[in-house]
Amino acid sequence: MKRMLAGLSVVVVVATITFAPQHASAQAYPTKTIRFVAPYAPGGATDLLTRTLALKLTEYLGQTVVADNRPGAGGNIGADIVAKSPADGYTILLAPVSPMAINVSLYGKKLPFNPEKDFAPITLVAKVPLVIVVPLGSPAKSLKDFIALAKANPGKMTYGSSGNGSSNHMTGALLASAAQLKMIHVPYRGGGPGMVALMGSEIDMMVAQIPSSKQLHVGGKVRALALSGANRSPAMPDVPTIIEAGVPGFDATSWYCVVAPAGTPPPIITRLNTEIIKALNTPEMRQRLADEGAEIEPSTPAELARFVRTEIVKWAKAVKDSGAQID
Repeated sequence: MKRMLAGLSVVVVVATITFAPQHASAQAYPTKTIRFVAPYAPGGATDLLTRTLALKLTEYLGQTVVADNRPGAGGNIGADIVAKSPADGYTILLAPVSPMAINVSLYGKKLPFNPEKDFAPITLVAKVPLVIVVPLGSPAKSLKDFIALAKANPGKMTYGSSGNGSSNHMTGALLASAAQLKMIHVPYRGGGPGMVALMGSEIDMMVAQIPSSKQLHVGGKVRALALSGANRSPAMPDVPTIIEAGVPGFDATSWYCVVAPAGTPPPIITRLNTEIIKALNTPEMRQRLADEGAEIEPSTPAELARFVRTEIVKWAKAVKDSGAQID
């Protein structure tokens, strides 16, 4: 009997040693530098948003949050690094739509992670509508005009994007599917070269970001026909939505969220969710996002999980309809 009690005492001691530090570490979090991975190169929207959030989180969490750019493979390299990092809250990801939803279908079995299983959702950050723009000399004065032109010239009208498999490309593919158009996709190495080609009338239409198209539209160098989101954007209030232009139910936005490796303790997820939402609601963050044409849309972790699931299904149709492939 004494031997049995002694054995039980050992079990109790071991259990205390095993579980107590984990609970304590979650309560004390964070105690060291946090790595905030941006899966795209410096200078882009993902990088700027990551760095801006990192500064605010450094202030709120009391520990340094360092932006770490890990670009490549449409965001997959940076996302995979986070997916395979320790689930301790010290490596998190600013994840755009591509690695979280589009690449599931675009890369298929080549995708080295599962967005739904390998990440712990923290919060949705923002949604960013894209802009349908045409050359200033285009006969299309509205999206309805452009759709009519495309239907009258099946397989001849072209649309540009910032790259094969990008959210711009897939939004164009969704529009073509929804409006029953046959168009030719022309990928460019970024939005800048695409806009140059558009202004030179080398392509008939471009699916562009708000920052790269707003000033050109206001300056009379291109014509913005419609926005891809469900609602008009304060950044371009004179531009109607694709829904208003006659394509019912169309809603395709680029978006950003924050996730951690799967298995990250719930108290840490809750702390990060609270502080990120607090940061998003500051005047400077709201202004920064507004300048990018972004709409702040924080969420609970559960809401983000449901959102990612629906987005994976939506973009799968766009990938299939476009015939896009990654070698």
